[in-house]
Amino acid sequence: MEQANRHRLGILMVAGSAVAYSTAGYFTRLIPLDVWTLLFWRGIFAGLFIAAILFWQNGRRSFIVLRGMGWPGLMIAALSTMGMMFFINALRLTTVADVALLFAAAPFVTALLAWLAIGERASRATLIASAIACLGIVIMVGNAASAANFYGSLLALGMVCAISAMMVAVRKFKQSDMVSVSCVSSFLTSLIIAPLATPMAASHIDLFHLALFGVTQLGLGLLLLTTGTQLISATESALISALDTPLAPIWVWLAFREVPTATTLLGGALVVLAVMGHILVEMRQRPAAA
Repeated sequence: MEQANRHRLGILMVAGSAVAYSTAGYFTRLIPLDVWTLLFWRGIFAGLFIAAILFWQNGRRSFIVLRGMGWPGLMIAALSTMGMMFFINALRLTTVADVALLFAAAPFVTALLAWLAIGERASRATLIASAIACLGIVIMVGNAASAANFYGSLLALGMVCAISAMMVAVRKFKQSDMVSVSCVSSFLTSLIIAPLATPMAASHIDLFHLALFGVTQLGLGLLLLTTGTQLISATESALISALDTPLAPIWVWLAFREVPTATTLLGGALVVLAVMGHILVEMRQRPAAA
């Protein structure tokens, strides 16, 4: 039963990360700064938040823990940062719909990489649920997608591959300290973006909102995703992360009264039903297997 409980905890963590990541649209609408400055401060505040957790856990041994993450931890952090950079630049060259449509393929790319790299096979239930969730995302954004922005779509595909590879690497190196990895990833993103950002342009109220953005959306989201993926399969983690797409319009609707379209609601409902159905099936099967 301990294995079943760890599996449930992993599902809850990854679902929590999807909720955290889904607030990105809300914060980007709320904070009137250019994207580079916004992401620079987000990484700084997320890194400080995770560093505080690292110090709370390890005290004076924190630097020893950081040094001990080794090349596997650095690789996971680099893949996470790479995925973020691909994502940012994809949004500059193509539409949000194109990026979301390509991200729908993440569970299948993750399943292939997990099978090739670590021999982890996705269950039939996970693949079926992934296909239904993919259909839901297609319904949500299909009308807005285009084939005109080739380079943006190529970067979005690179993002999918980087995030999928990160999830597989987390499963491969389960013993890595994900708090250290998340901390390095957050600061690394800000370091790369720094030359393009104008940090002094942020007002006091902007900094308050940026702190919330960094702590809740990136810091908490990254911690829950990496830690939760250690407990469940990489493909299952990618599937549950798809909840980000249908949840994102809800926060904008509640905060800014932007009513989602009928296709957004229909496709979003399909994604949620696919993920929740999968979770219920897995939770019923796990105790029996244990």
